[in-house]
Amino acid sequence: MPSSTTLLNDGEEIVLDLRPHWVFFLNGMLALFVVIVLGVMVLAWIDQPPDIVDWTLGLAVLACLGWFGWTYARWATTHFVVTSDRLIYRHGVLAKRGIEIPLERINTIFFSQSIFERVVGSGSLVIESASETGRQQFSHVMRPSQIQHEIYRQMEGNENRKFDRIGGGTPGASIPEQIAQLDGLRQQGILSQDEFAQKKQELLDKM
Repeated sequence: MPSSTTLLNDGEEIVLDLRPHWVFFLNGMLALFVVIVLGVMVLAWIDQPPDIVDWTLGLAVLACLGWFGWTYARWATTHFVVTSDRLIYRHGVLAKRGIEIPLERINTIFFSQSIFERVVGSGSLVIESASETGRQQFSHVMRPSQIQHEIYRQMEGNENRKFDRIGGGTPGASIPEQIAQLDGLRQQGILSQDEFAQKKQELLDKM
């Protein structure tokens, strides 16, 4: 389970831990409803339906229940998690798949909703990032506009904490030493080249 605290980094906190919206079940529920309605209609119109009809209806109901059960298993094992440092998406009943996107690598977040999705509070999120995954789409997200806002809020907080750590530096360190520390953060990928250049110039201006 991705929300386990054992998977968190030091100082990292879970902000959101979501499963798909209930519309994830919609196709399975509609199929089960249609089969039940057809079964009731057949039994109402035919006093003694042939055994083949009974078997067909029974198998159809079992198939729909099995489909619904499989859908629930997929729902229960799908997690969309936002932490103070990253976005985590895990899914899969048997084979597991997942993706993690550091907040500092997220470039743009889009959301989309059909008319029906607006009514029920569901939608899709598309996240463009500088990571290897590039563009990722997440469907059946609850309240996508609010999730978009929360991710941007966490991105801003993550950026502020990063610069607070950089600004603090090592106590008593000279400006050249602080620049060397910044370069180390750049090499680790914590700072981008532009962020490194900006902070370096701020330090040089103090000399």
